Amino acid sequence: MIPEVRQPVFYYDLGCLECYLAAERIMSTLPVVPEWEPVHGRALGVIEPEPDGVGYEQIVADRGLQPLRLPEPWPPDTHTAMLTAAYAKQIGRAVAFSLAAFRQAFAGGRDLGDRDTVLIAAAACEMHPTAVLRALDMGSVAAALERACARGREAGIKMLPAVQIGSEVYEGEAGIDDAAEALGAAR
Repeated sequence: MIPEVRQPVFYYDLGCLECYLAAERIMSTLPVVPEWEPVHGRALGVIEPEPDGVGYEQIVADRGLQPLRLPEPWPPDTHTAMLTAAYAKQIGRAVAFSLAAFRQAFAGGRDLGDRDTVLIAAAACEMHPTAVLRALDMGSVAAALERACARGREAGIKMLPAVQIGSEVYEGEAGIDDAAEALGAAR
């Protein structure tokens, strides 16, 4: 009997460098397309330390990504961007918006706390600026983000990025490889 494979859930915060690195490879690493779930790392108790750019620059170069440019200020205020990611998920654009926002922050060095930066990322995936601005004020979007954070806490996430498969959670960027292995064994 082949065990049932549940769709994995990829938890991420747009202000987290390791989440950016994971996001750039998760779709090609996991054998099953994950659900992208934006969460506030701080709501989960995850504090993003200021990254040592030198070590990450080599990883970025090895993966063929645009050169790393860390946003100022650090840590970034991602509240607006995370609300937009929650809205993007509701309209089926979570992956496209999140990748665009990550690239604005970590390849462009832009502040995701700046509404214009968020709107540029949204426009890159055909999200209308008026719709995005309206969504930022909707209680349902904020509630969706809060529910996602609650699910992450309930899953026991202590570190981002994280991939949840059933009741198992794989944390950190290295956790993506472990999740891929677990999914491969379950197929």
